[in-house]
Amino acid sequence: MKKFLFFILKPLSFLPALAMMALIFSFSAQTGVSSGQLSYKVSYKLVETGSRVLDKPLDDVQIDAYARRIEGPVRKLAHMTEYFILAITVALPFYVYGLRGFPLLLVAGAICVGFACTDEYHQSFVAGRGPSLRDVCIDSIGIFFGIMLVRIICWTLLAPSRAMQRRRRRKQKYRSIHR
Repeated sequence: MKKFLFFILKPLSFLPALAMMALIFSFSAQTGVSSGQLSYKVSYKLVETGSRVLDKPLDDVQIDAYARRIEGPVRKLAHMTEYFILAITVALPFYVYGLRGFPLLLVAGAICVGFACTDEYHQSFVAGRGPSLRDVCIDSIGIFFGIMLVRIICWTLLAPSRAMQRRRRRKQKYRSIHR
């Protein structure tokens, strides 16, 4: 029963990746004006929060000036973060299925970069937006770090259990040879 349940539930491990793809697609479907307003609002909130945390009171004009100054980097960081999360949600299920090392980087990376390319193409049909190779490169940085994080965390967390399994197999092999 446990194996059957695992067999049924294992494919569902890809649902977070599909959900993240849908979220990215919905952000890309926003018009250039809507997307710009969202980036500005986030930038404004960051400056406003930073002003409070650092106890450096700024008026609305100063906050607006700083928000406009950081809006571009905030937008690019959002791209990187979206694809960082996508890479984690894509790489983790493949790791669970046994794909490790460089093949994991290739397969998960190809899926995520391929999605980034199609997403940029999708933006060419949205008012005020357009495809950008630069954005695909920025997305790829997030993808690389997301896959590396999965590899590091899974290796760190799963290494002890793999070592125990190897020891168990060696003992079984030793016992079967010396009987």
